[in-house]
Amino acid sequence: MQRPPPRAHPCCVTARPDGGGHAPDDATARVLARATASAVEALGGYAGGVYLRCGTPDLLRLAVATGMPGRLFQPWWRMQVHRPYPVAEAHRSGQSVHLPDEEAAMRRFPQLMAGLPFTFASLYEPVAAGRERFGVLFVLRPATPGIPVEAVDRERLRASADGLAAELAALTAASGNPVRWDGDPVDITPSRPPPGGGAREAVDRLAQAVLAVDRAGRIGFVNSAARELLAPGAPPPRGRMLWEALPWLGHPAYADHFRGVFLSPVPVRFPARRGPGPDGDWVGVGLYPGPDGVTVTIDAAEGPAYAPGTAARPDRGPGPSADRASALYRPVALAIALTEAVTARQVSAVVTEELLPAFGGRQLAIYVLNERHLHLAWETGFPKGFLDRFDGVSLDVRLPGVETLTSGRPLFFESMGHLAAAYPGIPLDTDVGARAFLPLIASGRPVGSCILGFDTPRDFSPEERTVLTALAGLIGQALERARRYDSEAALARGLQSALLPHRLPVLEHVDTVGRYLPGTLGMDVGGDWYDVIATRAGLLALVIGDVQGHGVAAAATMGQLRSAVRAFALSGNTPDEVVRMTNELLIDLDPGQFASCCYIELDPDSGRALAVRAGHPQPLLRHPGGRTEVLDLPGGLVLGIDGGGDYPVTELHLERGAVLALYTDGLVETPGTDIDEGVERLRAALAAARPSPLTETADRLVAEAGGTADRPDDIALLLATRTGGHP
Repeated sequence: MQRPPPRAHPCCVTARPDGGGHAPDDATARVLARATASAVEALGGYAGGVYLRCGTPDLLRLAVATGMPGRLFQPWWRMQVHRPYPVAEAHRSGQSVHLPDEEAAMRRFPQLMAGLPFTFASLYEPVAAGRERFGVLFVLRPATPGIPVEAVDRERLRASADGLAAELAALTAASGNPVRWDGDPVDITPSRPPPGGGAREAVDRLAQAVLAVDRAGRIGFVNSAARELLAPGAPPPRGRMLWEALPWLGHPAYADHFRGVFLSPVPVRFPARRGPGPDGDWVGVGLYPGPDGVTVTIDAAEGPAYAPGTAARPDRGPGPSADRASALYRPVALAIALTEAVTARQVSAVVTEELLPAFGGRQLAIYVLNERHLHLAWETGFPKGFLDRFDGVSLDVRLPGVETLTSGRPLFFESMGHLAAAYPGIPLDTDVGARAFLPLIASGRPVGSCILGFDTPRDFSPEERTVLTALAGLIGQALERARRYDSEAALARGLQSALLPHRLPVLEHVDTVGRYLPGTLGMDVGGDWYDVIATRAGLLALVIGDVQGHGVAAAATMGQLRSAVRAFALSGNTPDEVVRMTNELLIDLDPGQFASCCYIELDPDSGRALAVRAGHPQPLLRHPGGRTEVLDLPGGLVLGIDGGGDYPVTELHLERGAVLALYTDGLVETPGTDIDEGVERLRAALAAARPSPLTETADRLVAEAGGTADRPDDIALLLATRTGGHP
């Protein structure tokens, strides 16, 4: 394979002007910039970047990029690690992903190519040091159809990723904090000399407007004809984003053309409407990509010849190619956004963010079908309480939201008068506006209906009706998928609820209280559990544990471990024997999971306690006077790792009035912060809480330490206090 020779790639790091973001850490940004520039140069690429982990679990964010205008690629700034994209697979699997051409990319990652259907090659390399995974380094370069990526290029990319990983590991060691990226991407701007004066003079003589932009989308040169396109008194264009200097080129209908030339070397020509509204003049736009940027030409549409069917004139009515491009753009943009939505609420939020702005709508309502009745799932823009009267309506009622679903046909009303005439007596929220009622159908099955509202009367062109109908199908599919996901999550939650103790034993001299809260960011439940076991010897076993992972498998493993611990405890085994035998059982079951656990055997009368810890967070102890400490219990490995693991026993004394707190990491872990900060926050909350009644103490700890609206993990808490017996 003939690869272009490496180009000099001096660069500087600047905040992306159109993203509004900045580097969370300048040192990290510089390290990433050097690694990206080096990798792009070594592999003869024209673009590249680095994705890093962020404060949100299972999410990568684009940290730095070069050769790509940020505004065009914003849908890919955030990447869920479980999505079917090459960046996610490289991070998830720890393996390289090499896509030499669009055929290979389409075969392995059709979802990627649905949004970026262009001719380019892409290489992705995980950035990891030991067991620490930082993110993914990627390079884009010209496609080599049918020719796999050469071994020398694989080694160069691997070396660049290894070098970057070493530098990120050093930054982590120096700061004591893991490298995270929670801002917008930072642009790496190549520094290149301006073109020669003779060439500038030659281009200035052309009647055709010519602009040169770099690979970040910034204007570096305009000829005399191009300067005439700018508004009178506009600031000098050099250094400005192309879409700031010529806003009409920023129409979503043209975004795919620009994405194409920044990913592929194939030139593009298309008609565009200059100026807002249907009265704008039509011009011809040419985009000619190169290694260092793109040349943009603009001339009158009547001048150059266009391929049949591509010319557009203002007097030909609806349906020019720009409108068709827009019609294609909207479903693709909405489809990409819907792939990240897993709940019905998230689907509705995506529709609000993507659908309403695209069509200028102001009101949106989504109804879902359940047992032949439509129930309101989401609304925005309508007067408060107006839609309540329609909630739960039967499919026998004559309403447009019902009939669009039963007939499978969308209904469009260009004014509220038309709506009132078609449905006499129907309550209206306003006298002015327009409405579209769309059926939500997935695989031939009715799912619900969608109402799209506009503040002013308007026509719905044939193209808009077609696009809205197609979008309704996408929404229906996403809602049906979300409902299935909700059902599976409900099954897992039901399983976990059945396996957790419904009541704790009541014993003399000891009060116990347990709390469990599922995570709110994801739909899968975790494997957190707690238990209180009254043994035959009159002792009390306090147990808390956390199975790695989420979902039905984690809940099932949790149930097995809880039953095993209870059986071993009731058989009269010592605390270290209980934990050791539970570890052996988990290894024997081999569910592909491991678990942490803390087991404390308490004598309610004397207060003597024996504690064993297997990779679990340290318990807290609040003394009767209010002093609260983090217990320093020696411990062994988490369960399920080493069949010969050793679990030391620590003896404690629990005074009367003292409170012992066992918890899982979901109560003390916050994305982007050290777990020690969460433990200290919990310790302070326990110290400030009233020790009695214990139920109020538990509620306060959950509310103050871990009761945030967005919890990425489950929470389990177990409190115990001695109320009598010996001091």
